Amino acid sequence: MNLQLRDKVVLITGGAKGIGAATAQALGQEGAIPVIVDRDTEAGERLRTELCGSGVRCSLISAELTSAEGCSRTIEQTVKEFGQLDALINNAGVNDRIGLEHGSPEQYVASLERNLLHYFNMAHYALPHLKRCKGSIVNISSKTAVTGQGGTSGYASAKGAILALTREWAVELLPYGIRVNAVVPSEVMTPLYRQWLNTFPNPEEKLKTIVSKIPLDKRMTSADEIAAMVVFLISAKASHITGQHLFVDGGYVHLDRALT
Repeated sequence: MNLQLRDKVVLITGGAKGIGAATAQALGQEGAIPVIVDRDTEAGERLRTELCGSGVRCSLISAELTSAEGCSRTIEQTVKEFGQLDALINNAGVNDRIGLEHGSPEQYVASLERNLLHYFNMAHYALPHLKRCKGSIVNISSKTAVTGQGGTSGYASAKGAILALTREWAVELLPYGIRVNAVVPSEVMTPLYRQWLNTFPNPEEKLKTIVSKIPLDKRMTSADEIAAMVVFLISAKASHITGQHLFVDGGYVHLDRALT
């Protein structure tokens, strides 16, 4: 399927690893120009080298997005290099486990800075450029926004706010033809997920327990499967889809627990 993404400039926050990296690779396969934004310069450079080696035109921006200035500079650098910005993928974030009982108010605010504020800031600074091309935004949320998890108030509330902002922006940006959607992963094996698993006494036993509760195929969702949805949503093939929350999770959130 030709998604009509050739030479489209797509900025991906948290683009060096996990879902972000898979999205950059999928974009490259479609002939788009992925702009990888990540503070992990080493991982970003590895990915950039890999993509360039396969003939993909791409770029790497090392940035700290917890400040509005960092977000503004990232957008400016992208447009200066390529002359355009066609889509924004808001993906960067970390389940930092700042909970109600054991977290402090100061830690909660810091969690929102890590997981929420840059979604707004990136979209705000990208907007003038997206207006010119009737571009699109995809926000990566999390199943914790609708299921809860326990012990992660900062992350869960950020991801819930991201779902609300997706609908709010979809309404606000209708006059400009800019589409806004959210993808909601559940259990995806990324470096951060593996790091979380390793906090348990028996990580592999914990993984087996989780996988047993995933209805479709009893397996984790792959980062490539999330990326496929993201790339579809910014493409012309999704031209009448906006304000949606798309769950790519093998039925984990919504199907009857009796199935597992």
